[in-house]
Amino acid sequence: MSTQQNEHNQAGLLTFVVSMVFTFVFFIYISFIHPGVELEKVKGLTPETQMKMAGGEGGEKGAAGSVANNETPWISSEAMIAHGKSVYQTNCAFCHGAQGKGDGAAGATLVPKPRNLVKGDWKNGGSTVGLFKTLKNGIAGTSMAAFGHLPLVDRWAMVHYIQDITENKIITPKGELEAFAKAEK
Repeated sequence: MSTQQNEHNQAGLLTFVVSMVFTFVFFIYISFIHPGVELEKVKGLTPETQMKMAGGEGGEKGAAGSVANNETPWISSEAMIAHGKSVYQTNCAFCHGAQGKGDGAAGATLVPKPRNLVKGDWKNGGSTVGLFKTLKNGIAGTSMAAFGHLPLVDRWAMVHYIQDITENKIITPKGELEAFAKAEK
């Protein structure tokens, strides 16, 4: 019995030594031999190229490059709505569902349940300004997280997308919206 145990220990020791040698050699290669990534080249990529590399269509309406330099992101357009849909799918669909009906995979475990954005029973007001404030600050006492960390254009784009899919559209008057948006810059 002691002989059998000794054979297993030798095989385990051999496996350990081989994996440690591999790890050490890999560490040496990455640290001292591999040329690395030239960050200047990565930083120099255009938004369209970055979208293509990420698997998106760089030239389509709503691509990051077509709205990134938008001087008036609070004004809705097809490009902003398309970009908002993309940002929504990345950040909101997990709770609110792909169509915004409050039936996302994580939504089943949340209390209270995520809002049905299509139906539009708004807690903090469904106006353009109200939706923007909700995205920026979240809703205290609920699982609605704040998304103030997202770029301004992405938050406005999501507002436009939500306004596009909801049946309960509450549009903020143009002058009030512009004054609010300029204060948010």
